[in-house]
Amino acid sequence: MSLNSFGHLFRVTTWGESHGPAIGATVDGCPPGVPLEAPMLQRWLDRRRPGQSRYTTQRREADEVEILSGVFEGRTTGTPIQLLIRNTDQRSKDYGDIAEKFRPGHADITYWLKYGIRDYRGGGRSSARETAARVAAGGVARAALGALAPELEITGYMVQMGVHEIDRARFDREEISRNPFWCPDADAAAEWAAYLDSLRKAGSSVGAVVEVTISGAPAGLGAPVYGKLDTDLAAAMMSINAVKGVEIGEGMAAARLTGEANADEIRMGAGGPEFSSNHAGGILGGISTGQDIVVRFAVKPTSSILTPRKTVTKSGKNTEIVTKGRHDPCVGIRAVPVGEAMAACVILDHLLLHRAQVGEGPRGRIG
Repeated sequence: MSLNSFGHLFRVTTWGESHGPAIGATVDGCPPGVPLEAPMLQRWLDRRRPGQSRYTTQRREADEVEILSGVFEGRTTGTPIQLLIRNTDQRSKDYGDIAEKFRPGHADITYWLKYGIRDYRGGGRSSARETAARVAAGGVARAALGALAPELEITGYMVQMGVHEIDRARFDREEISRNPFWCPDADAAAEWAAYLDSLRKAGSSVGAVVEVTISGAPAGLGAPVYGKLDTDLAAAMMSINAVKGVEIGEGMAAARLTGEANADEIRMGAGGPEFSSNHAGGILGGISTGQDIVVRFAVKPTSSILTPRKTVTKSGKNTEIVTKGRHDPCVGIRAVPVGEAMAACVILDHLLLHRAQVGEGPRGRIG
């Protein structure tokens, strides 16, 4: 069992390696009749594409997606959708020096210990290059969500780079697309630019925190105990390369709160129940409340840096390693569209599960 698939009714299997001829995804379970053409997916891939600024890897990939099956005359057929993205700018020679060495902080050593073989060219399957296939699959999910839940919107943005955080008082949704960091705080973005420039020139890297907000999601998505919406969201975000922590709503900070401070009080409003706050991140008991769903994930620093680091060889000898090649000084930047894509896949999956079990909309009524 290779476990290269995720999802229940809307199921995605990704395949391919960083320096292979292509990467891609097989998407199964998409409802039929959804309008879908390659340009609809390309718009999301263009947001993740490398080489668009000096703050990301300079690997030049067009990331052009091809739809090989599952679509006829511009609409999904209900059969598996095969997505292909060709690799065109591999530099495998950059990785010749690490064929016998393991990069600290990278999956090299664990892949070797598990399988006894590894593709050292760019990390093979463990490379962040694999996430392009997820973004393409997320584009399919967004197309289906556009048809089934047109009011739903998924927005990702960076809220922290290293120790530098945004000021929530300056949160500007329109600013997110205006800077290369997907940052909703213009002042923070300017600070990050100078900070990351210094790290990039030194051949170093830094981590980040990405937040994804899902607005317009209906109440009732998710199921108790083993089918919780937040369980699947957390698993989806945790599966992204370099992610080391995930939280929903108040997250880890909830441990510092009292019950009075943490509880989202409820009152009747003109349109039904209204919550006074959203510490729960839009999910209670694993089921969506109808509020904004808020998920954050922490991305570790890129492990490929120019500073010599101690490691071992496959033969067990102590040595040092310097990782050459083209790498993101802050991989969290390009993780933003990936987080959005994973959120889209999970929300569509749970929307289909909900409709299959109880039909459309919540069953209970208040008032």
